[in-house]
This record gives sequence, C-alpha cells and structure tokens, in this order.
Amino acid sequence: MNLDVNSEEENQTAPVAFILLDFNSEDLQTLFSILFLPIYLVTMAGNILIIILVVLNQHLHTPMYFFLGNLSFLETCYSSTIMPRMLVSFLTGDRTISINGCFAQLYFFGYLAATECYFLAVMSYDRYLAICKPLHYTLLMNSRICIMLITASWISGSLSISLIIFLISQLRFCGPNEINHFFCDLIPMIRLSCDDTYFVEIASFIVSCIGILPSFLITLTSYAFIINSILRIASTTGKQKAFSTCSSHLTVVACFYGSLMIVYILPNMNSLSDLKKVFSLFYTLLTPLVNPLVYSLRNKEVKEAIKKTLFKMFNRIY
Repeated sequence: MNLDVNSEEENQTAPVAFILLDFNSEDLQTLFSILFLPIYLVTMAGNILIIILVVLNQHLHTPMYFFLGNLSFLETCYSSTIMPRMLVSFLTGDRTISINGCFAQLYFFGYLAATECYFLAVMSYDRYLAICKPLHYTLLMNSRICIMLITASWISGSLSISLIIFLISQLRFCGPNEINHFFCDLIPMIRLSCDDTYFVEIASFIVSCIGILPSFLITLTSYAFIINSILRIASTTGKQKAFSTCSSHLTVVACFYGSLMIVYILPNMNSLSDLKKVFSLFYTLLTPLVNPLVYSLRNKEVKEAIKKTLFKMFNRIY
C-alpha cells in the first residue's frame, strides 16, 4: 500500500510555473488595469519626487526627511515588486509566473515589507524624541545614529524572510499550481505543496513574529508617549502644532499595520480569501500611494521645497 502511494508521488510532475488567479474575474481585467495603472504611476512619481526633494533641498537634510527619503525609495521598490507583473497580467491575460520568479517575488515582498516595519518604528522613535525629548533631540538623533538606524533596518529586513524562503524551498510542489492571490504570498504558496507544511507554517509564523513584533511594539509605545505628551500641552494651538508633526506618519502606520493584521490574523478560510485579497491591496497598493500624498499635501516644508525646486527649474529653462 505504501509502495503504491510513494510510486504515485514520484510519478507526479513538479509544475514549472504557478498561475496567479488575481481577482478571479476575466471580465474586469480591463477595468482593473485602467484603475491600477494610474495609481502605480502616481505612486512612483510621488515617491521619486520626495526622494529628489530630500536630496536637492538643504533645509530638508534633517533626520525626519532622511528617514522619509529612505521610506520613499523603499516604497518605489515595494510597489514595483508586485504591480508591474499584475498590470501585465491584466493587459495580456497571462497569469503565469515561474517558480523561481514566484520565490523572488515572495522574497522581495517579504524583505521590503519587513524593512518598512523597521522604518516605521525608526520614524516613530524619531517623532518621540522630537516631541517628548526636544532638548536632547539633536544629541540623540545625530547623523551618525540616523545612518546606523537606517542601515540596521535595511539589513534586518532580509534576515527573517531569508530563513522563511529557505524553509519553503525545502518543500516539494507536485500538485495544483494555482495560487489564489494576485501575488506570491506566503500562505497561498505554502498550501500548494504536496508535503506536510505544518512545521513550515509554524516556523514561518514564529520567525515573522520575532522579526516584526518588536518594531510594532516600538511604534505603538512611541505613539502612546507622543499622544500622552500632546495631551499635556496647555494651549490648543500647541497641541495642533505638535500633532501635525506626526499625524502624517500615523496615517501611514495605521494603513499599513491595520491591513496587515486583518490579512494575517484572520483564519485561513476559503470564504475569507477574497476579503483578504481586498485588504492586501491596502499594504501593497495604497500605502505606497498614501506615503507621498500625506507628506506632500500636509507638510508645509515639503510644499515649500516643491515650489523652490520648480522655481529653480523654471529659471534654468528660461
């Protein structure tokens, strides 16, 4: 009996590619491409604009904008990991992705998502020092510390996902090859393995928690202290000014972590798969879009930098 089962498994052919089912609606492919393409272009343009402004404008050479520039660079890479392939799929109808391509997409998505968690923690700590420890801010957040924090974030982001990718690479894929998602996400990909995936799922969950939970707690704690300090300010004007310095960052944090928790905390049930795909759009599509919008539209310094940059460009042309 066991020999028959083993021989049957050996005769199964491993798939050479996966099929991403996207949103399971061929009739809406054109509509999705018309909707998502402008969002992707605005996301890229907005984040690249933030990077250029931070590099070219001397008065934006501060810790807050140094971190913002790195976040914008990360968002351009993060969005480009998923959106171009999805847009091509909408336009051509080709939903296939090679197994190596799927592993690569999963790696870069996981790496950049984890790094963004660290960036948000660093930026929340920066706002905590600026609001709660203003007299010591320049000492505690000098250029050397900024570089160390951002370098540690880039490096740490790759550690947990590298281990997860190693664990998944040990699995055999010899059954169905359809991933019920619009990108190669962890759980939908693991579910296609013909091996027992219990250990891999548990190990991936533990590794993810160890890698991401501390950054979330730092972000949460920082904002708890920030809000507490703002509430202690006597004047209404002072409260509004203090809150305006961190409200933009808080918007990005809420959008990113809120959607992540909904997707990965809800049980893995088929009835919730479509709901999870919708919420996945928040941290893969909307967060990279929200980042440049909230920082440019709600920040006076960025608005002034845009005006000065455009004025210099206009003078050079004419």
